[in-house]
Amino acid sequence: MQFENFTTVFTEFVLLGLSGRQDVQQGLFALFFLVYGITVIANLGMILLIKLDSRLHTPMYYFLSNLSFCDICYSTIISPKMLADFLSTEKRIPYNLCAIQLYFFGAFADVECLMLAVMAYDHYVAICNPLLYTIKMSKKLCIQLVAVAYAIGLVDSTIHTSCAFRLSFCNSNVINHFFCDLPPLLALSCSDTSINEIVMFTLIGCVVGCSIVTVLLSYCYIIATICRMNSAEGRHKAFSTCASHLMAVAIFYGTLLFMYFRPSSSYSMDTDKMASVFYTVVIPMLNPLIYSLRNKDVKGALKKAININLWPG
Repeated sequence: MQFENFTTVFTEFVLLGLSGRQDVQQGLFALFFLVYGITVIANLGMILLIKLDSRLHTPMYYFLSNLSFCDICYSTIISPKMLADFLSTEKRIPYNLCAIQLYFFGAFADVECLMLAVMAYDHYVAICNPLLYTIKMSKKLCIQLVAVAYAIGLVDSTIHTSCAFRLSFCNSNVINHFFCDLPPLLALSCSDTSINEIVMFTLIGCVVGCSIVTVLLSYCYIIATICRMNSAEGRHKAFSTCASHLMAVAIFYGTLLFMYFRPSSSYSMDTDKMASVFYTVVIPMLNPLIYSLRNKDVKGALKKAININLWPG
């Protein structure tokens, strides 16, 4: 007797989402709808505020506006689909849309990572070389730094996406995640993923590694400069600002390292998708608060904008 093995090549994937319990779906929908709404409103408001107030037309706020734009984009790539799945019994995503989601998420995640490094360098120049700040951080350089961040993100994501979707997905089409991310796709494939893992570790390692080194070196010099300040109040204020910045950076980089720098055989998808919530949903909401709303210039610009709208003329 002869037996033949048959495999199915899938044209769509099924996302299991954050929870399989139907009784908590509406609660999760309400929570993440609120978070996504705050994310879009806060970041869009920050972009408009920086655009409209001439006092905020400086390199620091130029980078903040780009960070806000990036947060809106890569949160929008994930959240609407996740919200729709909370209210749906069939959490399906077509093969092509899965590839598009992976591509744009990877691109904007890279840009976010690099923008944090660029902002750290900007803080370093502003604190350690204040007299040369306007010369070193010229408009041309700022535009070039942002352009390089986007170019690296797009090229890096192109490589990851093209490598991932050359694999075969023939045994199962069920992704134990709430969006199309690289690790769960590699774990799902019935092909040899060793090359993909090497590419993933190498490219993401370069982007994240260079960003972390830039942030650490920048803050080493910043802390050394702050320690030499004569004003105790100035030191306390500067350390407080640095602590908030570094906390957000640690959460973002920490979850990236946790997610992408392990072999696929060691992944626990239930744990990993919980960690993914931080850098796909929570961090984009917190960034306007951490980097902008704590700033007196931004608060002043916001009060001015509110006063003009409420009492025009």
